[in-house]
Amino acid sequence: MTAASLEPGYFDRLYADRADPWGFTTSAYEHAKYAATLAALPDARFACAVEVGCSIGVLTRRLAGRCDALLGLDVADAALAAAAARCVDVPWVTFARSTLPMTPPPGAFDLIVLSEVLYYFDADGVVAMAAAARAMAAPAATLMLVHWLGPTPDYPLTGEAAVAAFLAAAPWATIVHQARTPQYRIDVLRAPGG
Repeated sequence: MTAASLEPGYFDRLYADRADPWGFTTSAYEHAKYAATLAALPDARFACAVEVGCSIGVLTRRLAGRCDALLGLDVADAALAAAAARCVDVPWVTFARSTLPMTPPPGAFDLIVLSEVLYYFDADGVVAMAAAARAMAAPAATLMLVHWLGPTPDYPLTGEAAVAAFLAAAPWATIVHQARTPQYRIDVLRAPGG
């Protein structure tokens, strides 16, 4: 039996225990993965981007230099407060509490970043995330998926299973780049149109 999608309270408890639960600010793995993520972006600049599950804003801060407008979404208020503080000097970056996939933010985005988030959902939740991504996508939008390939005992899905479920639920998107290390995979998709 597949575990259910993680509830927002799971993340509230994580941030209550540790301000940086995954070591985003200190991990060499995270810094190398962020560099690879930015290098895999197919365009030099994006007009309007959204990062789903922005956490404390470490990747958000790096993405900001490539975006004219960037919206960071998370379910945990403590994470959003830390992200806003990290990006206080980049006014084109905004943050909002979100419980995607239930209510996608308004607007159309030419970059949708799903980094280390899909395995928090069960299979049905990933299908709903693919539908939400399509609803958020501007014509020819870039979708960036980045996921850990190691064990995920607390999560409903592994990185491999989560990405496979998303790709199966998004036949409307074309794969334009895939890369893999022993620790993570990057999948870059293009939405139709444009």
